[in-house]
Amino acid sequence: MDNEKLMHDLIVHRLRGRYSREYSEIKVNPEGGPDIVLASHGLTMAIVEVETERSITPEKAARWKEMAHSGSRLIIMVPKASKVKAMELLWKEGIADRVGVGSYEIVISMP
Repeated sequence: MDNEKLMHDLIVHRLRGRYSREYSEIKVNPEGGPDIVLASHGLTMAIVEVETERSITPEKAARWKEMAHSGSRLIIMVPKASKVKAMELLWKEGIADRVGVGSYEIVISMP
C-alpha cells in the first residue's frame, strides 16, 4: 500500500469519527462513490471527498463539479499545502461557491 493511500484512509477514518458527533448516519465508500456520505434521519446532508497531493487534478475537479450538482453539499478535504491548488481548480470549474474546502496536515513534534 503506498503512502498516498495510507494517508487517504487515515484521514477518512479520522473524519468519520469527527462527523459522528454531528450526523446520525455516516457511510464510508472507499471504492467508487464519495469517500464519506453524511446523513441524518435518512436524508443525505453532505458528501465528503478526501484528496491527497497527487489526486488534486483537473480531471478530479471535473468530478467535483458533477458531485457539487448532485443536490447535496460537497466538502473536499485537501492537504494544507495543496489548498490553493484545489481552490484554483474549483474557480476554473465555476464551483468555488458551492464547495466547502477543509484541509489537513500531519504534524510531528520532536523534542
